[in-house]
Amino acid sequence: MATKETGYVYILTNPSFREDWVKIGKSSRPVDVRSKELDNTAVPLPFDIYATMQTEKYSEAEKAIHKQIDRLTDRRIRQNREFFNLEPSLALEIMLDLAQLSPDAVVMKYENGEPHQVYPVMEVVIKQVDQKKEQRPPFDFSMVGLTVGDEIIFDALHLPVKVAGKNKVEYDGRLWSLSAFCGTYLPEKMHNKSEAYQGPKYFSYKGKTLWNIRLEKEKE
Repeated sequence: MATKETGYVYILTNPSFREDWVKIGKSSRPVDVRSKELDNTAVPLPFDIYATMQTEKYSEAEKAIHKQIDRLTDRRIRQNREFFNLEPSLALEIMLDLAQLSPDAVVMKYENGEPHQVYPVMEVVIKQVDQKKEQRPPFDFSMVGLTVGDEIIFDALHLPVKVAGKNKVEYDGRLWSLSAFCGTYLPEKMHNKSEAYQGPKYFSYKGKTLWNIRLEKEKE
């Protein structure tokens, strides 16, 4: 039986567009080739690749991402187009959620034009004083003794949100990962260039950041 060829779902940004506009599409060829094809007289500046997902089911994945965004709210700039009024970091969060349902999916995030694999997470082994330490596992609320319904504070805005799952919070009727919430609600002056955030450092419970609570629990 012939092996099915893989393709790509991509998230593109453009310097001539608003910062919260993205193009989410698919291509059977490398995305750098596709982005160059889109560089025509219809847009003043070339597109930048923000992230890609490579998978055999790239057509299904693209449709699923569009459908998930449409369920959130009416974010399509035009209904028959692949342009969305959506922060790139939130689009990447949706892509990562769907990647976990595809065994062959590989997600790359681009920084300064260079791709870095963000899924599956590469296991990192750090050598320190002749001892090997495995990379700290992803955060979930059980690590700091919190459960669904507990209230935590988004410190940047002194905003209360509720724990809504293993690693999700609820705010304004929507579920968010901590990092996606930071990318959306952090004041502009607190944004970083990579748009990647360690969520537990921005939320607190009873006056302590979730990050510090986790460190204390690990020491115990």
